[in-house]
Amino acid sequence: MNSVDILQYGHETVKEAVADLPHQEWQVAGVCGHWSVKEIVDHLASFEQLLVEVLTSLLEEAPPTPTLQRLLVDEAQFNDDEVARRHDLTVEESWLAYETAHQTAVSLLTQIPLEGQRLNGTLPWYGDSYDLEDFLVYTYYGHKREHCAQIDLFRSASRMPQIRGSSV
Repeated sequence: MNSVDILQYGHETVKEAVADLPHQEWQVAGVCGHWSVKEIVDHLASFEQLLVEVLTSLLEEAPPTPTLQRLLVDEAQFNDDEVARRHDLTVEESWLAYETAHQTAVSLLTQIPLEGQRLNGTLPWYGDSYDLEDFLVYTYYGHKREHCAQIDLFRSASRMPQIRGSSV
């Protein structure tokens, strides 16, 4: 498994999901619960920033980050807080925050030796029998695929003609 490829494939999935999405559709609620596409991107940006902090802590052999601690205490509250914190960003700013954090995470990941990426227990809060690659596959690649499927469904539904009353 190649960790950088895992991150890149997930990122490409997100890029494809939002490619050519009309600007007015970025803020339509209901794509994932009450979240819009923009809010999903804000949510993914918060996870990318979390990954930057986790990878930095591995490189500097530092304790887990305050961001990670907030996630571990209450993931639902973490998600709501992080999306709310980004509420006033424009679509372009949200995308830039996501993209920038992603590129930073990739850069940091390339600095971690392969042996370190495959060492079980490196992330004790994730589980002693898992390594960094497992974390990236399940928490990043899988997470992005799930939200992109929601975006794809939203996009398909918005292209479907609406049936307006029928006479029987």
